[in-house]
Amino acid sequence: MPAISDKNLSDLIGNCLAVNGVLMKQHNHTTTAKHKKYFPSWVSRNERRLLVSPSLAKSRSHLVVALDRSGHFRSIQAAINFAARRRVKSRFVIYVKKGVYRENIDVGNDNHNIMLVGDGERKTIITSGRSVQRGYTTYNSATAGFGGQRFVAKDLTFINTAGPLRGQAVAVRSSSDLSVFYRVGIHGFQDTLYIHSQRQFFRECYISGTIDFIFGNAAVVFQNCMILVRKPLRGQANVITAQSRGDPFQNTGITIHSSRIIAASDLRPVIRAYKTYLGRPWQAYSRVTILKTYID
Repeated sequence: MPAISDKNLSDLIGNCLAVNGVLMKQHNHTTTAKHKKYFPSWVSRNERRLLVSPSLAKSRSHLVVALDRSGHFRSIQAAINFAARRRVKSRFVIYVKKGVYRENIDVGNDNHNIMLVGDGERKTIITSGRSVQRGYTTYNSATAGFGGQRFVAKDLTFINTAGPLRGQAVAVRSSSDLSVFYRVGIHGFQDTLYIHSQRQFFRECYISGTIDFIFGNAAVVFQNCMILVRKPLRGQANVITAQSRGDPFQNTGITIHSSRIIAASDLRPVIRAYKTYLGRPWQAYSRVTILKTYID
C-alpha cells in the first residue's frame, strides 16, 4: 500500500474536524458545579475538580508533552512509558499541548490512573491511519488503546485517518475499568470506537463514523454526547452501534442518554441516499438503550 502523503493526511484530519466544527461552536460545553453530580460515583470529588476546572489538571500535571520541545517529551507514548515505571500508581496527569501528534499510543493494563489532558478538542489531536486492509487486526488498528484502570481523557481528539476505503479502522479502543472520557473527539469511519470491556463513561464527547462505529461489550454510558453519522461508501448503510453481549447474565450494554444523534456535514446533503440504523446485534444478547436523546 502506498504511504499517505502529508497533504492527504492534513486533508483527512481537516475533514474529520470539519464534521463537528460548526456544532462545537453551537453547543459550547460548560460543565458547572451543578453538573458535577452527573459524573459516576466512582469519580471522586478531587477527580471531578480536575475534570470540570478549565486549568487545574494542567497546573497539576506531572509531565508535559509538546511538539515545540517546551515540555518533558515530544511523544505522548514516551510520557506514557515514563509513567508506567512509577512505583505508586496514583493519579498521574500528562498535559499534551496543542498540536497534531502523528502516533499510535497505548496505555498498558498495568499502567493505572493515567490522565491525558489537552488544550481542547480542536487543538490537541492524536492521529494515525492503521486499518485492517493495511494488515492490522481490528484490535491493533486503534490510534489509541487504553487498558489500565481509571484512565481519564479530557479536551483532546483521537482520529483514525485510514478513510472509508480501508475497512475497519479504530480510533479509540478501551478496556479500562472505571474510565472517563470528557470533552473528547473520536473520529473515523468503520469501527471508530471500540468499547471493548469493563465500565466506561463518556460525557460531552463528539463521536463520528459510519458502520458499527460504537461497538464492543463494555458497560458504558454516553451522556450529553454528539453522535455524528457520516457519509458511507456507495451501497453501504450506516449502523451506529454493534453491542456484543454473548451471555444473558452479563451486566454489559450501551446506554445513550441525553445526547444527540444527527447527520454529519458530509452526509446531510445526500441523507436520503443512505439508510442509517441505530444498531445491530453483534451477539445473541446484544443490549442498547437510548433515552432522552434527540435524533435527526
